[in-house]
Amino acid sequence: MRHRTGSSGAPSGSDRRVSTSGHIVNTGSERPEDSALLVLDHDGRVLACTGGAVELTGLSAAELEGRTVEELLTDPGVWSSLRNHDAGGHSRSVRTALLHAEGSRRVQLDLLPVDGPLAARYLMRLVPAVVADRRDENDALLRALFSQSGIGLAVYDSELRLIRGISLPSDPRPSALLAGRRLGELLVPEDAASLEERLHRVVATGEPLIDFVTSARLGQAPERDRTVSLSALRMAGRDGLARGVAVTFTDVTEQERERSRSSLVATAASALGRSLEVGRNTQVLADLLVPAFADLACVDITEALLVGEEPGEFVTGAPLRRVSAVASGGEWPDQLYQQGSVIRVKTYESDRLRGGSAVIVPDLDDLRPRIAEDPERQRLVLAPGAASYMVVPLQARGHVLGAVSLWRSRDRAPFDARDAAVGEDICSRAALAIDNARRYTRERRTAESLQRSLLPRPVLKVTAAETAGVYVPGRTLAGTGGSWFDVITLSSSRVAFVVGNLRGHGLNAAAAMGSLRTAVRTLADLDPPPDELLTHLDDLVVRLADDEQPGEPEGTVRGATCLYAVYDPVSARALMASAGHAAPVLARSSGETGPVDMMPGPALGLEGAPFEPVEVELTPGDLLAFTAGSLSDAPAAGTGHVIDHLREVRGSGSGDAAAVSEIARDMLVPFLAHPPDDDAALLLARVSVSPEGSVVAWEFPADVRIVSEARALVTERLTVWGLDELVFTTELIVSELLTNAIRYAGGPVRVRLIRDQRLVCEVSDPSETQPHLRRARLTDEGGRGLFLIAQLAHRWGSRNTAAGKTIWTEQLLP
Repeated sequence: MRHRTGSSGAPSGSDRRVSTSGHIVNTGSERPEDSALLVLDHDGRVLACTGGAVELTGLSAAELEGRTVEELLTDPGVWSSLRNHDAGGHSRSVRTALLHAEGSRRVQLDLLPVDGPLAARYLMRLVPAVVADRRDENDALLRALFSQSGIGLAVYDSELRLIRGISLPSDPRPSALLAGRRLGELLVPEDAASLEERLHRVVATGEPLIDFVTSARLGQAPERDRTVSLSALRMAGRDGLARGVAVTFTDVTEQERERSRSSLVATAASALGRSLEVGRNTQVLADLLVPAFADLACVDITEALLVGEEPGEFVTGAPLRRVSAVASGGEWPDQLYQQGSVIRVKTYESDRLRGGSAVIVPDLDDLRPRIAEDPERQRLVLAPGAASYMVVPLQARGHVLGAVSLWRSRDRAPFDARDAAVGEDICSRAALAIDNARRYTRERRTAESLQRSLLPRPVLKVTAAETAGVYVPGRTLAGTGGSWFDVITLSSSRVAFVVGNLRGHGLNAAAAMGSLRTAVRTLADLDPPPDELLTHLDDLVVRLADDEQPGEPEGTVRGATCLYAVYDPVSARALMASAGHAAPVLARSSGETGPVDMMPGPALGLEGAPFEPVEVELTPGDLLAFTAGSLSDAPAAGTGHVIDHLREVRGSGSGDAAAVSEIARDMLVPFLAHPPDDDAALLLARVSVSPEGSVVAWEFPADVRIVSEARALVTERLTVWGLDELVFTTELIVSELLTNAIRYAGGPVRVRLIRDQRLVCEVSDPSETQPHLRRARLTDEGGRGLFLIAQLAHRWGSRNTAAGKTIWTEQLLP
């Protein structure tokens, strides 16, 4: 028999490693000459051999032929042992030492009996022990991979048909029954399509897929969530062509559920509490839970919470209002209580809410028969298509705020204890956020109520002007309480317009604003010019600020701004001064619109510089717009918006026809739709003049004999006006005031009558000495004049003028 020696450099394939590209490559450590094949006769004599035997024995093929196995081994008895165990035609392996010219070599002998007519009776393979160990290790690795149960293993051909694999405990089907099937036959279509796309990419490019987490729901149980983490390597032959892909996968469903729960809790921690509105927080909570945690979710809270009141003790039958309801399908089921409904829970539910722990109904089918006769509980619990139900109380600071109800359909795992822990964690955070929003709502409403109570009537119509004021609070509590306006009726038919802004916000600012407004009204009663009033107000602010304690909450009057304007309908002139406040916008009836040209002085309580007055001549129908807050701070979006709107009104010709309140309301529509961060105030005034013939004035010398003449002129004018009932009292008032003026101040003396909503009588003299009302003693001959006037007139007072002073009285018209 001829012997053919194999190539010494050819790879044998028993020692391989995986390259980074996913190919199976040979290391070259196992060569064909590392093993040999001997053909033996019945006595163990060598009949033929392969080329590898030359390397292993150190003998040529000719030298080997005819030798017995005993001559080649260090232990001749091994051959006898192998022959005695060849019964049944099975192979037998043994480890021994092989003789070599350079010393013995450890080898593994594999003996296989051969049947046939030829002299050959055995085939013996000689494998170096090192190579045999490596082969055993490889075989052990494959057996371990295909016999373990913790990690799934699958081998697919290039068309992604299963060749061999083992299943995870989550897949009860034997892997042998799955051979030849594609992923689309094993998994739900959408999961299979996603996975096949990834595996085809591995086969095409050779790039391995490492720790890819994906959904792998079984086609026979699509309702059960199943998530796997898989790695895939391309298998290539010696020719480099793809033979398929090897995939290892691990079921990480529970780990993913825990990760999803942790992620949901973390998202809740960051999302809840961002808003300071109760309704917004409940909506965020419901949106957070659906569909990530449940298929249906609703939030019911106590009605006291909606108005910012303390929740109080939760009693059985207390009303809950459903403020948020979210369904994964989009529409809330009609069978359940709708959003906005009022729910009164019974004893069992009330006790559970007070208990504070989540209540789970894992299977609603068990509950249906028990509440079949209770329609209220059915509307509360039984959602169509729902399989499990959980309710989590909302509790904060020891009070029950409400409850969160959750439902899951049959396509999802029912609620369990871990879900209850997650729900309680999320709802505890939500309860604190809702309670903080409730506290904020209460404080904000208190601040707004205080603010609005200190503002004048929204609409006021007097002879001098028709006014309308609008106040828009900011979006947050920090934007409430700083802006204000006022309209003050003065003597002689005049009217004062006041607008201001404080640096502080909230309750403290509203209280400080009330102090400032009271101070302005008190100073206005003395009737000083605008610049003089602001000077007194500035001094008052300094004293108020000095009385404040360090670290006192924001709301100080120092740095406040104020604009004070006085309009006289008789002269049709307005005198105004500003302490750091923006100038008003003047829209003339002729069409010109723009800010009044004036230089604001410093803010109150800062520099103490003088305030420069500005006099503006007006015409009937002119519009004055006084702004504060957001309308003054941002010229582009605030004052600019006011100017543009007034120009539009004037341009359309509707400025004189529309009510001032309508113009003001239309002007603030953008602010009402999207409230700014800071509050905004607008005072709009359309001025007018005293009607013709409603004012009459006379000037007299300092002579007591003209008193009778003055009485006659007054009587004549009152008769013309049809005020005969006021002739007697007016004669007494004019007579007393004229006599005192001539006696103590000299002349000339002026008398003026104004017929307005009241009858105004004025007597002016050149003296700056102010009169004082006092109670005369029984023995006094005089001192009863002002007391008499105070009894006859509805109001009376005195003001300084550039030429002296004016004493005025007002009488109610019949």
